[in-house]
Amino acid sequence: MARTATLTFEGKKIEFPVIEGSEGELGMDISKLRAQTGLITLDPAYGNTGACTSAITFIDGEKGILRYRGVPIEQLAEKSNFIETAFLLIFGHLPNQEEALRFRRRLTDNAHLHEDFKHHFQGFPTDAPPMAILSAMINTLACFEHKFLKIGDNESFEEAAASLISKVRTIAAYTYRKSRGLPYVYPDPNRRYVSNFLHMMFSRPYQDYHVDEDVEDALNMVLLLHADHEQNCSTSTVRMVGSADASLYSSAAAGVCALWGKLHGGANVEVLEMLEKIQTSGMSIEDFLKRVKDKSELLMGFGHRVYKNFDPRAKILKAACDKVLAKIGIKNEPMLDIARRLEEAALKDSYFVDRKLYPNVDFYSGIIMKAIGIPLNMFTVMFAIGRMPGWIAQWREQHADKSTRIARPRQIYTGPTLQDYVEPDKRA
Repeated sequence: MARTATLTFEGKKIEFPVIEGSEGELGMDISKLRAQTGLITLDPAYGNTGACTSAITFIDGEKGILRYRGVPIEQLAEKSNFIETAFLLIFGHLPNQEEALRFRRRLTDNAHLHEDFKHHFQGFPTDAPPMAILSAMINTLACFEHKFLKIGDNESFEEAAASLISKVRTIAAYTYRKSRGLPYVYPDPNRRYVSNFLHMMFSRPYQDYHVDEDVEDALNMVLLLHADHEQNCSTSTVRMVGSADASLYSSAAAGVCALWGKLHGGANVEVLEMLEKIQTSGMSIEDFLKRVKDKSELLMGFGHRVYKNFDPRAKILKAACDKVLAKIGIKNEPMLDIARRLEEAALKDSYFVDRKLYPNVDFYSGIIMKAIGIPLNMFTVMFAIGRMPGWIAQWREQHADKSTRIARPRQIYTGPTLQDYVEPDKRA
């Protein structure tokens, strides 16, 4: 027998279906609430509202579980890579050899930007925010790739997905080069995804950047662990824009704009700003943690809104972070040494342990990117590169659902009641 939930309003009882997810999550289907009762729900920030059903990502914050298409994040981190994981998220299964080869080939073939893009980059000031450039350039892609504005079959969708995943990396690298006044470095078809990105970022004319294997693996892990995270702010934005039958490009550009918000994509930036503050102030780690306990300082990169115990991504990324720091060394970078000592001190302090304030993925990803040499203003851009497969997967899932309607939240009006227009000469 199907379960229902009963709402009583003004003496009348109305039953609503209870929907159960594949992992036992329960939700009350209130899609007919207004039609049956005249009521709407009020749920600021949608913290208790399920806007969709999805088969892409499962999170259990209490148990510290994250799975992509049912596959535990720990297994993907150990055995997979960012590109294979992207395919899994978007198409719902791990690729066979033929699919993997075809997808990699499409990524390689679509890595280049049209030469006219250089003129667009020239129009931005040198100090333009990289996220502003990224969102603008993703929208600009629609001007060069008209064929993907309306995607009619699986083959063209795979081509569009590969183009966006590949080009977002090139756009990011060109954005960095523009800010430094450096010549653009073309993608190398013989390099893997992450290696190619680092090549485009840091190579010089006639002097290719040497990509250390541990550095490449660590950055690959950062992207993989950020590839999707259920219905967060930017992903919900992609779905909301996409619900208007907007193109994949405009929906992804909107996701970039949402991610740009400091409360969303800027967490690892805040970690580095905290470390810089400790460094410049000269205060000891012990003094800083004391100020955190006194509520006069914020400890960034510890704890998580969703994960109430530990962030499973952080446990994985810590190992990669340790490798990078061991390889690169922290003797010449005081901020990285501060990060290491802060982590050790907080994990030994019962105040933080008892409150389950463990380092999260933002803490370690920020340290890794700092160690690699990626500048602070590019951190959120790296987040966007990693999150792109998830946005594409969510957009595709939404468009495949024939019941999708344009998103149109309601409101509770609290403004003035009816009043007459007042002529200008009679206004107080």
